[in-house]
Amino acid sequence: MIDTQKELLQARHRLEEAQARDRVQERKQRTRRLIQEGAILEKAFPPAVNMALDALQDELTARLSGGP
Repeated sequence: MIDTQKELLQARHRLEEAQARDRVQERKQRTRRLIQEGAILEKAFPPAVNMALDALQDELTARLSGGP
Protein backbone atom coordinates (compact mmCIF):
# COMPACT_ATOMS: atom_id res chain seq x y z
CA MET A 1 0.00 0.00 0.00
CA ILE A 2 1.05 3.53 -0.65
CA ASP A 3 1.57 5.74 2.42
CA THR A 4 -1.38 7.96 1.54
CA GLN A 5 -3.65 4.92 1.25
CA LYS A 6 -2.50 3.70 4.65
CA GLU A 7 -3.12 7.13 6.14
CA LEU A 8 -6.60 7.25 4.62
CA LEU A 9 -7.38 3.79 5.94
CA GLN A 10 -6.11 4.73 9.40
CA ALA A 11 -8.16 7.92 9.36
CA ARG A 12 -11.27 5.97 8.37
CA HIS A 13 -10.69 3.50 11.20
CA ARG A 14 -10.19 6.33 13.70
CA LEU A 15 -13.44 7.89 12.53
CA GLU A 16 -15.31 4.57 12.83
CA GLU A 17 -13.92 4.07 16.35
CA ALA A 18 -14.97 7.57 17.36
CA GLN A 19 -18.46 6.98 15.97
CA ALA A 20 -18.69 3.67 17.85
CA ARG A 21 -17.67 5.42 21.09
CA ASP A 22 -20.33 8.07 20.46
CA ARG A 23 -23.00 5.40 19.95
CA VAL A 24 -22.00 3.67 23.19
CA GLN A 25 -22.09 6.98 25.07
CA GLU A 26 -25.52 7.85 23.64
CA ARG A 27 -26.85 4.41 24.58
CA LYS A 28 -25.54 4.79 28.14
CA GLN A 29 -27.13 8.23 28.45
CA ARG A 30 -30.46 6.88 27.17
CA THR A 31 -30.32 3.95 29.58
CA ARG A 32 -29.62 6.28 32.51
CA ARG A 33 -32.48 8.58 31.49
CA LEU A 34 -34.92 5.66 31.18
CA ILE A 35 -33.93 4.34 34.61
CA GLN A 36 -34.39 7.76 36.17
CA GLU A 37 -37.76 8.26 34.49
CA GLY A 38 -38.89 4.81 35.67
CA ALA A 39 -37.88 5.67 39.23
CA ILE A 40 -39.85 8.91 39.05
CA LEU A 41 -42.88 7.03 37.71
CA GLU A 42 -42.69 4.46 40.52
CA LYS A 43 -42.39 7.21 43.13
CA ALA A 44 -45.32 9.21 41.74
CA PHE A 45 -47.50 6.17 40.98
CA PRO A 46 -46.57 3.30 43.36
CA PRO A 47 -49.00 0.76 41.81
CA ALA A 48 -46.80 0.85 38.70
CA VAL A 49 -44.30 -1.41 40.46
CA ASN A 50 -46.66 -4.41 40.31
CA MET A 51 -48.38 -3.70 37.01
CA ALA A 52 -47.76 -5.49 33.75
CA LEU A 53 -46.30 -3.21 31.10
CA ASP A 54 -49.43 -3.36 28.93
CA ALA A 55 -51.63 -2.49 31.90
CA LEU A 56 -49.33 0.34 32.90
CA GLN A 57 -49.36 1.73 29.38
CA ASP A 58 -53.16 1.54 29.23
CA GLU A 59 -53.46 3.23 32.64
CA LEU A 60 -51.10 6.06 31.71
CA THR A 61 -52.75 6.54 28.34
CA ALA A 62 -56.17 6.74 29.95
CA ARG A 63 -55.03 9.14 32.66
CA LEU A 64 -53.09 11.41 30.34
CA SER A 65 -55.73 11.54 27.65
CA GLY A 66 -58.48 12.38 30.14
CA GLY A 67 -60.18 9.05 29.61
CA PRO A 68 -61.82 6.74 32.19
